[in-house]
Amino acid sequence: MNKRIYLSSPTMHKEELQYIHEAFDTNWVAPLGPNVDNFEKELAAYAGVSHAAALSAGTAALHLAIKLAGVKQDDIVLCSDLTFSATVNPVSYEKGKQVFIDSEYDSWNMDPEALRLAFKKYDGINLPKPKAVMMVHLYGSPAKIDEIKQICDENDCVLIEDAAESLSATYKGVQTGSFGKFGIFSFNGNKIITTSGGGMLVSEDEAAIKKARFLSTQARDPAPHYQHSEIGYNYRMSNVVAGIGRGQLVHLEAHRDLKEKIYNRYKNAFADMPQISMNPFLDCSKPNFWLSCILIDKACPVKPYDIMDKLAEQNIESRPIWKPMHMQPVFADNDFISAHKTSVGEDIFLRGLCLPSDIKMTEQEQDKIIDIIKSMF
Repeated sequence: MNKRIYLSSPTMHKEELQYIHEAFDTNWVAPLGPNVDNFEKELAAYAGVSHAAALSAGTAALHLAIKLAGVKQDDIVLCSDLTFSATVNPVSYEKGKQVFIDSEYDSWNMDPEALRLAFKKYDGINLPKPKAVMMVHLYGSPAKIDEIKQICDENDCVLIEDAAESLSATYKGVQTGSFGKFGIFSFNGNKIITTSGGGMLVSEDEAAIKKARFLSTQARDPAPHYQHSEIGYNYRMSNVVAGIGRGQLVHLEAHRDLKEKIYNRYKNAFADMPQISMNPFLDCSKPNFWLSCILIDKACPVKPYDIMDKLAEQNIESRPIWKPMHMQPVFADNDFISAHKTSVGEDIFLRGLCLPSDIKMTEQEQDKIIDIIKSMF
């Protein structure tokens, strides 16, 4: 069996162990502690926001963002359609209703034109006014933030940035995750940096982050006994896990640079192949290139699953593009809004493929992947 080439696996360094050892040496192994406090401060400083709450997962951060945005039963949340289900599931946790917004081809992210159509439809007169917008920066490429933020401001609607995949990506020189009322990051094992599992909620609203910390520690009231006036959650990050995050954070820029090199090697290799294009990004943005993806020409007989199967024969991992949320059985009854006659997100899903983007992958291994793909056209 050939050595496994992963899509995107964790890359560890020596600093993580230093912080973990500190946690053990001081017996700060239970939730909370110096690593949690410092990871929050260090991540917030990097992202250019004032406040952060370290949590057990990016999904936990999304859930608390939805709660803090005031989403309740039957409230409408306008959500990116082309994404992983974790983005939109927290709306259901609060019994809200997702309305899915189609993508555009420039960045594969939420289409501002479709978002405007959504606000015209959900105008607060004929249909309920949306309570929040959940926008994603897909595969580490920033969305059209200025346009989306302006639309949210015009409609007095809370913007939540799902930057789970885009830590270190910038839009007009500003870090993603810092534009909305709330931003979230993920440190899952396949992300650009990891804590093995974990997430972060960030905001300029200090009171909101304090509330998030309260809710994430079972909403225990300030009393000498165990008293609870509202429902809480066990969402806090542990001090050991936060130590991994602190050690990873110092290598974030180096990881991003390696991801960019992988993307550019694919792009250069396929430059003479009109049947293949890379996942795009806006000229005013600098992605983190978390995953390098390809889009196959509509007329081409080769399909994404053909390439997946061929790579799998050589023990090489690849992955389909996220299946749009409006196509998921669980959301069959939800509204979907597009600015086009056919769904852009569905088209990208049917023609796209995520290629191995592991920063430990050698150039020789990447050349092998490229050669396999080229041999199919």
